[in-house]
Amino acid sequence: MSNSTTPAHGQLVVICTMSCKEALIELVPVFERERGVTVDITYGAGPDLAKRIRSGMRGDIFVGPEEFSGPLIDEGFLIGGSRTAFAHSGAVLAVKAGAAKPDLSTPQKLKEALLAAKAVCYSGGASGIHFVQACQRLGIEDIVAAKLVRPRPGEMVGPVLVRGEADIGVQQPAELLPVPGIEIIGPLPPELRQTIVYGATVFTGSTQSDGNQAFVDFMRSHAARDVLRETGLDPV
Repeated sequence: MSNSTTPAHGQLVVICTMSCKEALIELVPVFERERGVTVDITYGAGPDLAKRIRSGMRGDIFVGPEEFSGPLIDEGFLIGGSRTAFAHSGAVLAVKAGAAKPDLSTPQKLKEALLAAKAVCYSGGASGIHFVQACQRLGIEDIVAAKLVRPRPGEMVGPVLVRGEADIGVQQPAELLPVPGIEIIGPLPPELRQTIVYGATVFTGSTQSDGNQAFVDFMRSHAARDVLRETGLDPV
């Protein structure tokens, strides 16, 4: 992972949210071999990356959900017309391995499970934003917020469940699947589900036009689709 704040000459600098990390760990070496392009990647939580970009971090491509690329486009850091969707996902709930699995089949069952939980863990990323909106619709936003256990800085939700610090965790499959010791229960009830769309968006001022286009095309290729599925993302 790079800590660079500006693109280095001759490299394609990609800034990527954690939800796409597992996919890019597999895909980037293939892209580098096929295209002869060196890729320098910075991974991080969406809110943290957005803050760093606003503070001066730059790259060639931002990879992440529209919840973060959208505002960065509006503020001029990313080029709006360049955003290309390559995958989508949705929030799922998980518990520590071996723990009882609550019924999530209806909004009422979800509400009962959340009210019964002693602690709930979710992040400030897109899945957390959607989960809070679901709690608002259930009329229990304040109750659930009082039970919130935040992951440690740089940490995902899964380890919090493993340590037993929360009964229920909410994040995206791509962020939960790599964590041993937890079990994914399933998605939110159909009435409360929202789709998180992932895309690759070019930074304003990037000069790597050929490399940028090659990367975007690769993320929508057949080879990339297989890896996206394996790592918890649904290709578009």
